[in-house]
Amino acid sequence: MTVHTMSEGHGFLEAPRWHEGMLYASDFFAQAVLRFDQTGTPSVVCKVPGQPSGLGWGPDGCLLVVSMLDRRLWKFDGDNLREIADLNGLAPWHANDMAVDNTGRCYIGNFGWDESKHDAIESTVLIRVDPDGTATAAAEDLVFPNGIVISPDGATLLVAETFAGRITAFDRGADGTLHNRRVWADFSGGKTFATVSAALASGACLPDGIALADDGTLWVADAARQGALRVREGGAVVETIPLGKQTAFSVAVGGADRDRLFLCAGKPYGSGDPSLEWESRLLWTETSSR
Repeated sequence: MTVHTMSEGHGFLEAPRWHEGMLYASDFFAQAVLRFDQTGTPSVVCKVPGQPSGLGWGPDGCLLVVSMLDRRLWKFDGDNLREIADLNGLAPWHANDMAVDNTGRCYIGNFGWDESKHDAIESTVLIRVDPDGTATAAAEDLVFPNGIVISPDGATLLVAETFAGRITAFDRGADGTLHNRRVWADFSGGKTFATVSAALASGACLPDGIALADDGTLWVADAARQGALRVREGGAVVETIPLGKQTAFSVAVGGADRDRLFLCAGKPYGSGDPSLEWESRLLWTETSSR
């Protein structure tokens, strides 16, 4: 499998999304949401001073953006950003990735604690923002809820718990409530990590961004070191995309025929300072997991 470089020299690319024939992604340290044309040339869609992360689109076609540092959800109408929800009462630290359903309901993860200063892992909530802007805790006691996807029928939500080394599944009610929590894939061998250092030293996949393939498998970006993995429910790894000295932090399925996997790559977690080094790349490869 050949991996191609689409764009490079970015701060930290996250939350790639294929939308209306184009690839979008957030660059934390450029404080910008970017749109990439077919040649890989980026243009700035909007600037987000609080560092953009999760992206999605509401039923009105407007872009929804998670702002990490000030913990807010914004809507961009093509000209201006407007606040949809303040997440500070629910998210104790940086807001993170997001999934948006077809009604405009959003599910947003957060770090849970300042992991750059405190090694001990703390749990947090997964936040739901309803179309009217009401923010509530959709689920509790998650470890660094990160990449999130919703199944095409809207019945299942999957979330990556990064420093727990697992993918967790929930059933979704018609009102957006989450039920029947269960482990969809466990990469830790049943271990519970007390610290970030222990999680990194374990050699386990630490899932960051995720993307559903058309065949029901899940593409998983491993923030620790293993590039990207394609995983079946139950945790069996059926395909691996190694990226050498870099790893994948987020992934998206797209292309005109949904036959491409896009990967946001950088140095593995804990190795270097991406805010200073600006070595993030946008990659793509052909995929048969349709």
